[in-house]
Amino acid sequence: MSLRITPLTDPEDGQYSRRLAWLASDADAIPVGTAFLRLFTAAGQDHVAELAVQVHPAERRGNVGSRLLDVAVAAARDHARRSVTAQADAGSPGDAFLSARGFRKVLTLRFTRLPLADVDPAALDEIVARPHPGYRLASWRGTVPDDLAQTFAASRRAMDDMPMDDTDYGTVVWDVDRVRAAARTVAERGDLLHTVAAIDESDGSIAGFTELVVPGSGEGDGQHYGTGVLPEHRGHGLGRWMKAESIRHAHGHYPKLGALLTDTADSNTHMRHINEALGYVPTHEVLQYQLDLEGGTRGPGRSPA
Repeated sequence: MSLRITPLTDPEDGQYSRRLAWLASDADAIPVGTAFLRLFTAAGQDHVAELAVQVHPAERRGNVGSRLLDVAVAAARDHARRSVTAQADAGSPGDAFLSARGFRKVLTLRFTRLPLADVDPAALDEIVARPHPGYRLASWRGTVPDDLAQTFAASRRAMDDMPMDDTDYGTVVWDVDRVRAAARTVAERGDLLHTVAAIDESDGSIAGFTELVVPGSGEGDGQHYGTGVLPEHRGHGLGRWMKAESIRHAHGHYPKLGALLTDTADSNTHMRHINEALGYVPTHEVLQYQLDLEGGTRGPGRSPA
């Protein structure tokens, strides 16, 4: 197949990353595939990139994906990236493609879903009402209130030791500007962000948090974002407590919402057990692959060892 790869201008440049894009088209100028390469630009992550390649099903096995991959990986090298990550559903054509092109599997994500019609409000009430001496719950919609902004930004380090297996994700450095920017991004696309936090009553600081994003229409499925508890506050059941309150809020405030979705690293057994106990059921697995671009690693086009 005669194939043309055209760089595109992507408007999705942000404060902490920017995106490169390419379009593959055939001899008749019909689009057959795309590639997007996200380059993280903030300190701690400016050596990594995320890749997404899509090829029309009718054009697979025609070298379209490989051509797009080569262009994107070359761009990652040109921008001094040390690693490129990509995801594919387990058992999908993308799974086989990434493995064959020298990417190594570094993480398995288990996706689960909680149908809100199956939720027992009384059971959630009981979990939330259970005393947690020394702690109280707080919640807000959208951007964090000013009086909690600094401690919320500080609490984000609870995610630093989140199980990522062999993934090189760098280090995300959070400050007040960044947490506000994240909330602003959710709002700008028309979605609703709801956060539940556990407050340490001894000093008013945030010990842990969980975030839920709901479509602006209040319909469809909501998506859990991060859930984390600072190391010094673990062992008190705060994760289950906060997540139960988040579910209770969704169930009570969004009657047209179908379900809540979450994804958890296979190795994160603690959070997986919390989700299972709250009624989440498995839907599918997504594999994260990584291509290491430093010397001595496998490059694209080589067979995996």
